Amino acid sequence: MEKDIGKIQKNPETDIIVRIDDFGGKRGLTIREFVHSERYTGFTKAGVRIRAENFEEFKEMINSVNLEEIKAELEEAQESLPKTAEAPEADDEPSGIDENGLM
Repeated sequence: MEKDIGKIQKNPETDIIVRIDDFGGKRGLTIREFVHSERYTGFTKAGVRIRAENFEEFKEMINSVNLEEIKAELEEAQESLPKTAEAPEADDEPSGIDENGLM
């Protein structure tokens, strides 16, 4: 039995799939990456499997995560990113190269 629970886009080529499935005759929750590319389409080895007998413990851990802590970490990470370069001042000397890269 396989039942897809949902997916989250990781990047344009990769989704994270959450599903309930049977592996080796044992039911559990699988969280794996699924790639869509010219070279390969399918599940990667990257992921984790939570056995059914451990699911309640896993669920408690996930539910204990404080969303505000995650948001604070995200904001700090964005603040530490380098700022984009500013446009040159109008009085700067021209380089002699036009916008097409030609001299």
